[in-house]
Amino acid sequence: MTQATSDRSQAQALYRIGAVAQLAGIPVATLRVWERRYGVVKPPKSTGGHRLYSESDVMRVTLMKNLTSQGHGISNLSALDTAQLQKLLNDARVSKAGQSPRQSLPSVVNLVVVGYNLGNRIEKPSFNMAAGEVAFNVMKIHEGLPQALAQIAEPTPDVLLVQIGAVQMAAVEELRRLQQKLGVHKVVLVYHFATTHVLSALKAFGVLYRQEPVTDEDLRDIIFSALLLEPGLALRKSMALTIPPRQYDDLVLERVAGISTNVLCECPKHVADLIRQLNSFEQYSKDCLSNSAEDASLHAYLSAVSGSARVLFEEALGRVALHEGIDLT
Repeated sequence: MTQATSDRSQAQALYRIGAVAQLAGIPVATLRVWERRYGVVKPPKSTGGHRLYSESDVMRVTLMKNLTSQGHGISNLSALDTAQLQKLLNDARVSKAGQSPRQSLPSVVNLVVVGYNLGNRIEKPSFNMAAGEVAFNVMKIHEGLPQALAQIAEPTPDVLLVQIGAVQMAAVEELRRLQQKLGVHKVVLVYHFATTHVLSALKAFGVLYRQEPVTDEDLRDIIFSALLLEPGLALRKSMALTIPPRQYDDLVLERVAGISTNVLCECPKHVADLIRQLNSFEQYSKDCLSNSAEDASLHAYLSAVSGSARVLFEEALGRVALHEGIDLT
């Protein structure tokens, strides 16, 4: 091998084995076995003795992972080149689509992505090449929800894909505003942390979400699921979602609101009054008339938000009552 060839190989070798295993969604130990026994890839080594894998290596391993999950033996797959592996996966997808009564996927999926890391990940050749006949086109990548909301209106994407670390209720509202601004009906969220109340609110207006870590295959699958979801199905599912019922009835709340407190502030009264207002608004949102699916989605969202807030304030009232020695039974 000439020095120029060696330098070019080193420049193309971008990933260490841990990164490849994470991108392909397989254990490092499995990848080592595939290399040692079957020679699935033959990465060069750095001067420090580390194996360095290229984009084509990542794509090949990802294809093999997808095909082995469909029942193909790794010993048979190792004899095929990357083009043959891709054709085998494409044929399987076409066969599966032909057996499914659901609508077929589009050939191109247009995405608006919030989160630079997620957008760059989708734009990698390995992500697209392992998706079969479906191509992902990233129309725009935004740093975060505030930046996306500040931008001028853009063409409506097929899917709004968002990555957030810790999801607060304020982010849920921003996400809904962005959804309305773009006019997109399919929303996918990838997150690290969120409370059950926040997740309930997300469900209430049809967001599909997945907690990190998410492999490329999982990410493709949830995007496909969003595309294939029937209109209104997410809403019908969310209406069946049950937020915990009221913990305190009106008589208890009225009694607590009238109790004299030993502390300078009037926390028991204020918290009880807030719960009563949230109870009223939660019921009002459920009873609101809806003239369209968008109206119904908004009312379901408002009901979920107020119900989630009500549950939080009921927990707060319990703590206040314990501190003040108030009987809530």
